[in-house]
Amino acid sequence: MLLGKKIVVALPAYNAAKTLKATYHEIPLDIVDEVVLVDDDSQDNTVNLARELGIRNILRHTENIGYGGNQKTCYNKAMDLGADIIILLHPDYQYTPKLIPAMASIIANDVYPVVLGSRILGRGAKIGGMPLYKFVSNRILTLLQNWMLGQKLSEYHTGFRAYSREVLFQLDYQTYSNSFLFDNQILVHIFDAGFQVAEITCPTKYTKESSSINFGKSVVYGLGVLWESFKYMLYRMKLLKKNNYSVK
Repeated sequence: MLLGKKIVVALPAYNAAKTLKATYHEIPLDIVDEVVLVDDDSQDNTVNLARELGIRNILRHTENIGYGGNQKTCYNKAMDLGADIIILLHPDYQYTPKLIPAMASIIANDVYPVVLGSRILGRGAKIGGMPLYKFVSNRILTLLQNWMLGQKLSEYHTGFRAYSREVLFQLDYQTYSNSFLFDNQILVHIFDAGFQVAEITCPTKYTKESSSINFGKSVVYGLGVLWESFKYMLYRMKLLKKNNYSVK
């Protein structure tokens, strides 16, 4: 707990047995009240290892429903646990949990309601070994998205995020995609709802165990991201109805 705010860390897991232990051991449990792990029908030992580590809140999908669907379950459980601050953290050890206190503090002090851990601010991505094609595509997509969305983020594709309860309560995230597009849809709706977003520099580690989508799926993802951003631009120009970007 921080400044009277309950903190829940959500781990959307898929075949994360090789990196879960390292990730979990860096979570600052002195301020984190609960850890939620949602397993998206992993084919490895993720769930058993989570139990061995002492994670109390473990949910398992009986079939793989996708990264976005995993997040929906994560957030539903975190809200049920009474979280005031929800931290989304990939359990592949690509992002350091040591930044959780900094991210949570920004929200707990009512400075910003959303915080993103950015691999692009500073030189974290290059030093951490982000593949060149991913770095270049990240930069191009972010440039285009900032233009279409009227924002100035350094990146939209990080898997390390912190949200206040108020933000998730106002967003109808259950209607979003079950795919990786979920991350961008939620940001678009956050902007539409008028919430401000902060970013902090986040070092990263790219190893063979780090979760990643292949080149073909990356292309499909990139096109989907641009389409979502384009639709919002049309909405901002009053050429598209609000129903595609509704909030509660």
